[in-house]
Amino acid sequence: MDEIIKNRKFVSELIFQVLTERKTVREALSQYPSFECESDRSLEAAWHAIVHFEADEDIRAKDIEYAEAQNEYLEFIAFTLQKGNELPQNIIDEYRDYYGETLVSKKEHKPKDWWEMLLKPLNIKKNGKLKMEDGKLF
Repeated sequence: MDEIIKNRKFVSELIFQVLTERKTVREALSQYPSFECESDRSLEAAWHAIVHFEADEDIRAKDIEYAEAQNEYLEFIAFTLQKGNELPQNIIDEYRDYYGETLVSKKEHKPKDWWEMLLKPLNIKKNGKLKMEDGKLF
């Protein structure tokens, strides 16, 4: 149980660092405790919230109200996890359809697989402007 609380607090700090632009989403996700949170749906939901935040970057740039709402949503998640608490069930349920596709539900993965998994929910195609070489985006 102590490990779960420790990981929740760590993820909380990652979210705060993303919100204050001290870390990019990519940096935060690369430090995410993926193997440790397989049994913690709160950390899995938080992972999806961070990915969703990154995916909506263009919308946030155009719609300030949407950006503020999304920032407040991530802040709520971060403050909840900072206390070591489980996220409310409605937030966990919000991402339930995606749980089978996340890295946090996989036992093993390589960096290249990780970025392919991240790009899938972001709808960035391999033949688009971004390409992947040796697990790095260009």
